[in-house]
Amino acid sequence: MTLAVRYLSARTLDTALAEPSAPGPGEVELAPAYVGICGTDLHIFHGDMDARVSTPAVLGHEMSGRIVRVGPGVDGWAPGDAVTVMPLRWDDTCPACLKGHQHICQHLDFIGIDSPGAMQQRWTVPASTLIRLPDTLPLDRAALVEPTAVAVHDVGRAQVAEGEKVVVVGGGPVGILIALVARAAGADVRIAELSAYRRALAEESGLTAWDPAVDNVAELVREWTADAGADVAFEVSGAAAGVDTAVEVLGVRGRLCLVAIHPSPREVSLHRFFWRELTLVGARLYDRSDFEKAVTLVADGTIPAERLISKTVPLTEAPAAFQALEAGGDVMKILVDCSTENAQGAAV
Repeated sequence: MTLAVRYLSARTLDTALAEPSAPGPGEVELAPAYVGICGTDLHIFHGDMDARVSTPAVLGHEMSGRIVRVGPGVDGWAPGDAVTVMPLRWDDTCPACLKGHQHICQHLDFIGIDSPGAMQQRWTVPASTLIRLPDTLPLDRAALVEPTAVAVHDVGRAQVAEGEKVVVVGGGPVGILIALVARAAGADVRIAELSAYRRALAEESGLTAWDPAVDNVAELVREWTADAGADVAFEVSGAAAGVDTAVEVLGVRGRLCLVAIHPSPREVSLHRFFWRELTLVGARLYDRSDFEKAVTLVADGTIPAERLISKTVPLTEAPAAFQALEAGGDVMKILVDCSTENAQGAAV
C-alpha cells in the first residue's frame, strides 16, 4: 500500500492508503521524492477550481523522483533513473495542437489538476512526460525545476533581451525565479514585493527589491531608466494594484507579460496602452525546451534552489503545510517529502 495526499473539498485534505497498479504500455511508475506546493495547489485548496477538479484528487505537479518500474514498450528509461515530470497530456488533434502549441491544448490534461498528481508515494505517468535529471543534482533542489520552467517560458514569451530593464511585480517563488532567469539572460532587473521576508530573500540572491507600500515604484523606475521606463514588466502578484504598477512602469513600446492567475476581471489603463504603444503578452505553462533549460539552470546554480526552499515536511504533514502557506508569513517554498521513511508506517 502507498500513501497519498488528497483534496476532498474547500480547505479539506486527507491522507489515504491505496494499492499501486502496474504501469501500462508506454507508462512508468515513479517514486516521488519531493513535491513542491505551488500557487495553483493553493487555488485548488481554497475551492476555487472545484468546477475543474474531480474529488478526491491527488495534488502536486512540482516534483522530483526516481523510476521504480517501466511498462511495456518503454525504451530509454530504467528503474533508478532520476527524473522530473512535465505534467501535460495533450490530444494532438485540436486547433492549438495542430498549430504546434501542444502545451496549451484546448483539451489539455494538466496532471495534478485534471488527473492524479505527484503527492503520493507511487505515481504512474506516461513515459513521454519524463525529463531526465543529472545524477549530481540533489532531488530536493530538482523539485524546483517545474516552476523554473514556468519562469523560462515567461521570460521567453516576453522576449527579454540583454541590457533591457525589467520590473517583476510580485516576489513570490515564481516572481523571484522570473527575475533570476531574466538576469541570466542579461537583463537589469528590479522586484516590487510587499513582504519584507521575500524582499530579503531576493536581495540575498543578488536582486534589488522595492517595497511598493513605501516606495513610489513608478518614480524609482523613472530614476533608474533616466525617464525612459522599463522595457518589460511581469505581473506576478495577482492583485489589482500589481496590474496598475506593471502598466505604469512601462516605457514606450514596453511589454507587459501576464503571469499571475487573476480569478476576476481587472481594470486596465487602455489609454496608456494606446499612448505608449504597449504590448500585453499572456504566458501559460511551458514546453519541453523550457524544462530542459530549467534543469540546466537549477543544476549549474544559476537558480539558487536551496535558498528558495523554506521548509520540508513529511507526506503526513502536507495538510498542515497547506494551511501554513495560506496563512502567509515568512515562507517561500514548502516541499513535501514523499519518501517511505517519512510516511509513518505506510508499507510499499
